[in-house]
Amino acid sequence: MAEAGVLRPQERVELIEGELLSMAPIGGRHFNAVNRLTQLLVTAVGPDAVVSVQGPVVLKPISEPQPDLALLRPECRDRPALPGPEDVLLAVEVADTTLRFDRTVKAPLYAAHGIPELWIVDVEGRVLLRHLDPSRQGYGTVTEHWPPEIVIARQLPAARVGLGDLFVS
Repeated sequence: MAEAGVLRPQERVELIEGELLSMAPIGGRHFNAVNRLTQLLVTAVGPDAVVSVQGPVVLKPISEPQPDLALLRPECRDRPALPGPEDVLLAVEVADTTLRFDRTVKAPLYAAHGIPELWIVDVEGRVLLRHLDPSRQGYGTVTEHWPPEIVIARQLPAARVGLGDLFVS
């Protein structure tokens, strides 16, 4: 849409259930958490996954959210197409001002499309909400994790994140 002139190139929007929604501005805490988590995951997974930062995931027919991070299957590395839900091992949303939206809109959307695991990082609350067991009704299991716990992605055990390293002062 930016290429067609419908959107300004700098506009941050997501396609959610057929609606273009403005994305919240990136604040300092969000920026730092995304960068810290990116470094931790890239180091942890190496070539076993693609760490996608704020890239789109196509959820047909009418959604294209942009998780803050996604761990994608390695075969996505050289494929020219955008990833779909079958490519996502883990989606991560970092919530500074968007916690309610991430929990009530994005989590059910990811679950309905079978994304196996979602982490919502609540930077203000300093807690990671881990969502597992997706179905059309939502995630069947949601657990809270606090520093100094280590959270390990179910689909990729190399993806281990020490929350003490994520939530630094």
